[in-house]
Amino acid sequence: MKVARPAILAVDGGNSKTDLALVSAGGELRALVHGATVSHQQVGLAAGAARLEELAVRAARDARLESTSRPLAEVAVLCLAGADFPSDVRALAAAVRPLKLAREVVIRNDGFAGLRAGTNRAWGVAVISGSGINCVGIAPNGRIASFPAVGDVAGDWGGGEGIGKDALSAAIRGRDGRGPHTRLEQLVPRHFGFRRPINLTYALYRDRVPESRLRELAPLVFAAAASGDRVARGIVDRLADEVAVMAIAMIRRLRLVRTDVDVVLAGGIMRNRDQLFFDRIEAAVRRVARRARIRRVAQRPVLGAALLGLDRMAGPERDAAETRLRSVFGG
Repeated sequence: MKVARPAILAVDGGNSKTDLALVSAGGELRALVHGATVSHQQVGLAAGAARLEELAVRAARDARLESTSRPLAEVAVLCLAGADFPSDVRALAAAVRPLKLAREVVIRNDGFAGLRAGTNRAWGVAVISGSGINCVGIAPNGRIASFPAVGDVAGDWGGGEGIGKDALSAAIRGRDGRGPHTRLEQLVPRHFGFRRPINLTYALYRDRVPESRLRELAPLVFAAAASGDRVARGIVDRLADEVAVMAIAMIRRLRLVRTDVDVVLAGGIMRNRDQLFFDRIEAAVRRVARRARIRRVAQRPVLGAALLGLDRMAGPERDAAETRLRSVFGG
């Protein structure tokens, strides 16, 4: 029996993982697969495209489609980490086009998937904190804005990597007397199988432990902060302040200070349960934008990529399709 082609192929491709979904025009989830990052900044354009195709083939099989019959969907919405500048988007489009995944391919920064997943509106602001950190926004008139999101060379700090580096620094300094003592002196090296922070530093220096693995320390920092560790709480507070600063800057840039703008918090770091962290963000944002509403995304941001696909489809069933899809993802 011939199976109808899905309307949407949705991708949320972060710096550490990728989710790909096939969705019907009616909001039915046909397939959802997970895999490693396809970010060209992490693995290169060719390898990223190959991984993307592999995920698409897996999803097609789960949806009982013939994976060699292309295109697989009507529209593909690829929300990808590293789609930061127009040159990135052009390069990604050139790499993806030969895959013939869909009749129409839309490439956006992965921040826009988080934003759309967190609000029912076509506009708002989102701060995404996963491996790194980013902030995007859309004004009611459709104006789009974002920060470069290419790391410390763009003034960025935050996400798992920023937290991990601060945690290691605090552990080292606490152990050798340059800073206050902290539980991180034990927690940080223990996570990697070492006794002392300096052992981890040496392993990083000798490339025996990839520096990217420092992002794994973020949950330990939040746990230490929750237990009353003042140094860990300082790191968590720093991140909260950075999230608020990014959101406020975007709100001002898009002239949304007097609106009831949704400020969406998405990404792996934002799935923590530290209420003090979220209270600090909300208080800072609302000192500037009093009507702002803080919204946390519990669902996978690939939901937002799929909704962006639905947004491109007019018709009387559009709202019902969004409701159905959100219910599948638990939203």
